[in-house]
Amino acid sequence: VQLQASGGGLVQAGGSLRLSCAASGLTFSTRVMTWFRLAPGKERELVAGISGSGQSTHYADSVKGRFTISRDNAKNTVYLQMNSLKPEDTAVYYCAVDTRYGGSWSIFRLNDYNYRGQGTQVTVSS
Repeated sequence: VQLQASGGGLVQAGGSLRLSCAASGLTFSTRVMTWFRLAPGKERELVAGISGSGQSTHYADSVKGRFTISRDNAKNTVYLQMNSLKPEDTAVYYCAVDTRYGGSWSIFRLNDYNYRGQGTQVTVSS
């Protein structure tokens, strides 16, 4: 399994970025996909998750109403649209997947993964 994230960069507060994560080596449409972020001095945070069909999503309270997760199963790609960015959103963002179970949707499993991408840096200036 390979996950390749892209789309990060430097943006001013209030701005927007769209992250992409291209996946290969798995049956993408059957897998729950997640985005995490890791900031210096902070613990890993689950940002968002999306079911294989795209019909179910989950967001961290810190990003609700600002971030939108989506996927294109024809392109094996999951996206994270980030609007109204804040300096506290600064972090390395990476996508992840857990292939150890059947792939059914459960918010209780969103924090688990066995594959993750290399991450893309998002920096929000004030």
